Amino acid sequence: MAVVGAGLGGLAAAARLAAGGHAVTVLEQSGRVGGKLGRYERDGHAFDTGPSLVTLPQVYRDLFAATGGSLDDAVDLVRLDPAVAYRFADGTRLTLPGSPSAIPGALADALGPAAGTEWTALMERAAAMWRISEEPFLRRPLQGAATLARLARRPADVATIAPWETLRGLGTRQLSDPRLRMLLDRYATYSGSDPRRAPAVLATVPYVEQEFGSWYVRGGLHRLALAVAERATARGAVIRTGSPVRRVLDDAGRAAGVELADGSRVPADVVVSGVDAAALYGDLLPAGGRARAARRDLARATPSLSGVVLLLALRGRTPGLAHHTVLFPADYDAEFDAVFSDGGNRSAPRPVADPTVYVSAPDDPALRPDEDSESWFVLVNAPRHDPGRGVDWDEPGLADRYAADLLAVLARRGLDVRDRLRWCQVRTPADLARDTGSVGGSIYGSSSNGTRAAFLRPANASPVPGLFLVGGSAHPGGGLPLVALSAEIVAGLVGPA
Repeated sequence: MAVVGAGLGGLAAAARLAAGGHAVTVLEQSGRVGGKLGRYERDGHAFDTGPSLVTLPQVYRDLFAATGGSLDDAVDLVRLDPAVAYRFADGTRLTLPGSPSAIPGALADALGPAAGTEWTALMERAAAMWRISEEPFLRRPLQGAATLARLARRPADVATIAPWETLRGLGTRQLSDPRLRMLLDRYATYSGSDPRRAPAVLATVPYVEQEFGSWYVRGGLHRLALAVAERATARGAVIRTGSPVRRVLDDAGRAAGVELADGSRVPADVVVSGVDAAALYGDLLPAGGRARAARRDLARATPSLSGVVLLLALRGRTPGLAHHTVLFPADYDAEFDAVFSDGGNRSAPRPVADPTVYVSAPDDPALRPDEDSESWFVLVNAPRHDPGRGVDWDEPGLADRYAADLLAVLARRGLDVRDRLRWCQVRTPADLARDTGSVGGSIYGSSSNGTRAAFLRPANASPVPGLFLVGGSAHPGGGLPLVALSAEIVAGLVGPA
């Protein structure tokens, strides 16, 4: 069995399949495992370069238990409290506690009494959405009309999910404070989407984050990838880095292994692809054939947003800085207009002039050279790398100019670190595309924009017999818990040896 890509989805699939008795070889193009869950180190500063938050840790506890290990023995998980600090353009500051019972009071204190009551009602609705959708939509293979038919058997469930409603529409109806609606809108970006087009069921994202906690892995989240890789090798999987795959081999219409860039072949009766689905169907499989419908669905879906990252090595410490800080602009819609040019505006995609800024600044000695230093991961939403029709992030000077603009935005919003800066490493969507193979640097493959978006996302069982998909570009979607669930689904589809 061959697994293409040592991102977290591929590693989790390898661990489960090896535990099921399969002979598994993982083939990774880069020199290290982890995929988007990467790491960058320089001069004693260390950074996670992808996800900076673990939600639903039970999914990983299940993975480790199923492969003979213990998550808590492998990594040191820390529940964050406070979970996140928000700063709004009008000067309002909101610090959300890590305990769900304390959140209504914090909202009322910062935004007024109605905010706590309204958010509680919204989260009750989101909890009902979660109970209805978790098992059929997140833990089972996607089956198109059959999935909808299961939901439609209970009209009350359909009304709760409200597939015709957007996240923005839900927030407009249930939340009277524009700042609280802005906070809800942000959760659309967890799937790389526009809240004006993403489904209302994404209200489950803040519910899950608050109900089950926001978690950090001491030493950096990349350690989670290393721990999952260890589970895979402990069960007998072989991981080969520096082994880019050129194509999936075909034998009478069935996947039969892979061919590497050097021309060598790895025969396999099953191939599990953890690479971006657009790259799989566009580059690794022959044109036409059984994959034609999958290519058509991908062409109809809106690619997810990407991001520009600044890795900031700083002198000194910032008093009162939370682990996660979000700095909102005055005009959130202008950000989505810039990123999603097909969202009703006629202009081409462009770097966001006044973006929401996310700062992850773990107070973790393992990530800094000394106590008088900080290592910040700064992320802003951005359109993907698309030189032909959008932004060419490789344009000379663009990355450095935009990094300077973002440092100025930070300064205007109260976090001026320019005189503390040792160095800044910029990572653009073009860098993400090169490093991880995601087409254009789209973080989540396709977005959740549109009522049919979930059903355009590539299924875990491909149209090619013997070829399966895991990872953030496949069902059920992107993010640390969902890629692990994709691996669980695929392991169930393949079955034991």
